[in-house]
Amino acid sequence: MTNAGTDDANADVREFGYERARDELVNVVKMLEQGGLDLDDSLQLWERGEALAQRCEEHLAGARERVEQALSLADDEDEDDEYEDEDED
Repeated sequence: MTNAGTDDANADVREFGYERARDELVNVVKMLEQGGLDLDDSLQLWERGEALAQRCEEHLAGARERVEQALSLADDEDEDDEYEDEDED
């Protein structure tokens, strides 16, 4: 279950690039590991971490898709080159 107020508080994360989201996520984890926060602050920080992790996943999924497309294109070009070589023989 999500809280609309929390979603609004983390809306800025949607605009983050991968590196910024990753760096802030690292800081969130450090703060949570240090402890000493009250429950509400810990929950808000946890939810921000979840939003940051999701943003990182979105960037990684996009990068993975681009790599797969590039590899597929390269495979198609290699196959075309093989057919051209066979035609020349």
